[in-house]
Amino acid sequence: MSDQPTLPLDPIAEARRWWVVRGWEEASDGMAAVTSVVRAHQIFMQRIDAVLRPLDLTFARYELLMLLSFTRTGALPMAKIGSRLQVHPTSVTSVVDRLETQGFVRREQHPQDRRAVLASITDEGRQIAEKATAAMNSEVFMRLGLSSSQTTTLIDILTDLRSDAGDFKL
Repeated sequence: MSDQPTLPLDPIAEARRWWVVRGWEEASDGMAAVTSVVRAHQIFMQRIDAVLRPLDLTFARYELLMLLSFTRTGALPMAKIGSRLQVHPTSVTSVVDRLETQGFVRREQHPQDRRAVLASITDEGRQIAEKATAAMNSEVFMRLGLSSSQTTTLIDILTDLRSDAGDFKL
């Protein structure tokens, strides 16, 4: 899971204890929750990187390939990709550039809007997306270390957090 040795204690629980000692008890649960989410993100990104690196993919490139593979035509306007993945247009351009260099995506003129450019998944892109998804499913998504009910609870809590932060409307 991690290249670092397992610690003899939970450093976040220890920080929480110190938060209380310092008189910040009201904020201690929030600090522990936020810090735990950040640490979980680091852990998952390490796992994801280990799974996708042998395929010469990053999570951003994988997400874009999957987004395109889910569309009816296998193509989306670049601007729509940015809004769907919730990333800046410059990031979309960078990811599409790399995927295009790899032969997994190609740029095409939009058939109805000459100002718009489509990113379209290639057959090679579909193949690598399928291979990456098989690896992600078995090595990451199906190995959370949580029961089904815990996973559902986690999804519900994180959905509420994201909605409350303005990520989307419930």
